[in-house]
Amino acid sequence: MNGPDRFEAYDGDDEEPVRPPRIPTPRASVEDTGLPLPALEDPGESAQPPLARPVFEHPVLKALLGAWALAACSAEEATAVEEHLGECGACADEARRLREAVGLLQRPDSLDLDPGLRTRVLESCLERRPPRIPVPDWAAAYDTETARLDALLQDFGDAEWHAPVRLRWFRGDEATSRRTTVAGVIAHLLSVDGLVAVALGLDDPLGDVMSRRPTPAARTEAYWSASHFPPTRAVRAPWREQSHNLVRTVSFTGSGVGGLPVPYGDFELPLHDAMLDRAFECWVHAEDIADAVDYPYDPPSPRHLHRMIDLAARMLPNALADRRRGGLAAPSHHRHLVAAGEPGRSLRLEIEGSGGGEWLIPLDSPAAKGSAEHEVAHVALDGVEFCRLAAGHVPPQEAAAGQVGDIEAIRDVLFAAASLSRM
Repeated sequence: MNGPDRFEAYDGDDEEPVRPPRIPTPRASVEDTGLPLPALEDPGESAQPPLARPVFEHPVLKALLGAWALAACSAEEATAVEEHLGECGACADEARRLREAVGLLQRPDSLDLDPGLRTRVLESCLERRPPRIPVPDWAAAYDTETARLDALLQDFGDAEWHAPVRLRWFRGDEATSRRTTVAGVIAHLLSVDGLVAVALGLDDPLGDVMSRRPTPAARTEAYWSASHFPPTRAVRAPWREQSHNLVRTVSFTGSGVGGLPVPYGDFELPLHDAMLDRAFECWVHAEDIADAVDYPYDPPSPRHLHRMIDLAARMLPNALADRRRGGLAAPSHHRHLVAAGEPGRSLRLEIEGSGGGEWLIPLDSPAAKGSAEHEVAHVALDGVEFCRLAAGHVPPQEAAAGQVGDIEAIRDVLFAAASLSRM
């Protein structure tokens, strides 16, 4: 009997036999046979042809140059433009000019951190863990500005330390200046900060060197003259140590020491104002240094800038009185003396931008009270512009100030602001 016939069955005499379904046997893999693999067949005409690249004519490519310079082209357009630039000299020159123009539209980024970042980080840390010995608010600006200047100095080489710097200030009705170096500026800050150090009972950075007068300029000249050689990078260490000691000392002594008088020779300031004054000078001279080495430097944070502007505004009445005693202020036919604390003729000083605000400056007596009812003039300046005016870096005649009202009062206040400057 044959094998397949064994599985046949019949339903009837005349019907076809019913067979079970056929299950195919497993197929062996080609890799398991040991035979060489068959060659790949040529896809020939059955394969999908590659997409053709778009072809751009010269006028289209020329029109795309502006978008290419701004990096606003698609990938295909950018590839086509760049290939075209290697073949067309006119378009290559135009593309180079457009790229340079785009570069001029973008402000160069400063490598410095945001000046407000340090304050925000510290505030975040102090919210989580309050300091055992906090830095007084009136010393925070000095702490921040000295830290910013120290960060600027840390990578300076010998060439930067000996870069020429011109210190500028206003004397009488004329601008004046003094030439020094970056190291000489740090020596100047060290000498003048020493006034605060001495008032707190710390060591005087001048040591045994005697200055002709206890003024910032005289102390600086004495320190420079006592040096056998021009100041070098070695001055950074004592300046940095002194700034740390000042912040540490005022923190340990507490906020109650803020009224301690700090003599400047011709005048004196309470300690809380003296620390703001030193923060202001540190920022101004840090900008002098940054300009000398061609490096960007940002203004202080708005909170600290406001405190500095407020100090200058509070010093303006005395500066006006000093200029009047020296015959430098214009004689006013409308001057009206009032008792101390009484409202008198006033100028409204409006400071715009970060750290701004409004101050009423009494014009006729430093003891008078600023009064909106007795306002005779109004001056508006940008905050940084006002600070540079007070630093003697902007002549009063050139200050970008909006003004209305009594011309003589406005001139006197602008010149008084410039007279706040000193070496």
